[in-house]
Amino acid sequence: MSHLICLDPVLRPQAVQWCDTFGLTLIKGHQLPPGGFHLCLDFSGLCLLSGDNPKVRVEVNFSQGAVAHRRRFGGGMGQDIAKAIGVSSQYKPSVVDATAGLGRDTFVLATLGCQVTAIERQPVVAALLADGLERAANDAGIADIIERIHFKYGASQNLLALTGSRPYLADIVYLDPMFDHDPKQTAQVKKDMQAFRDIVGQDHDAGDLLAPAWQAARCRVVVKRARKAEPLAGKAPSYAITGKSNRFDVYVKAKVTPPSDASQTEF
Repeated sequence: MSHLICLDPVLRPQAVQWCDTFGLTLIKGHQLPPGGFHLCLDFSGLCLLSGDNPKVRVEVNFSQGAVAHRRRFGGGMGQDIAKAIGVSSQYKPSVVDATAGLGRDTFVLATLGCQVTAIERQPVVAALLADGLERAANDAGIADIIERIHFKYGASQNLLALTGSRPYLADIVYLDPMFDHDPKQTAQVKKDMQAFRDIVGQDHDAGDLLAPAWQAARCRVVVKRARKAEPLAGKAPSYAITGKSNRFDVYVKAKVTPPSDASQTEF
């Protein structure tokens, strides 16, 4: 599904721009077809709406909801992701989130002070993330956090290879491929994840990212996995941080310390 439905004709110019940017097809008419999830544009921005229940709305919103709650009460540098990335009071690593999705972990890391390059290849998901970042940049309460996020649309396999003469792209490369899941548990999954899986499916080629991620990282590669899942590409990590439902596999190249040439962390 790579189409966009403009729910009000007044918004058609914006809809055309979104389609041109992300290669989407603009659907004629302004009605929501039955079944599945559909990318829609209304006066609140881009969202996914269920064709069976239009009240089910999924959008990227960094100002409200679960993401905002996690920013305020999520545990700061005590979170497992912060420990895996190597965030400390002395140094905030630069990070490439090579599978950014809806940007939740990207936002967490930016909240902790990291400069984060967020890469997403799926056009519908990328459009949702870009729209969410654009709206969040106008929220004075989090605008400084959003300034630390640099969004790129494209395939990470290609973008991670763009080191040129530089030995690395960032201190850390973070991977969060779509977990395998049990179809029997679908009804228990939150609405945004249901929509995400409906659009993206599984990242069957996620293992192909590990090697270019290793080359692009200065200090380590961090991979988020389901708690009992096999290591990505069958490669055992240096160590893992395990939580209740997932774990972070850490592949260590060097100690997380400031680089001698900070300019090498930009791309």
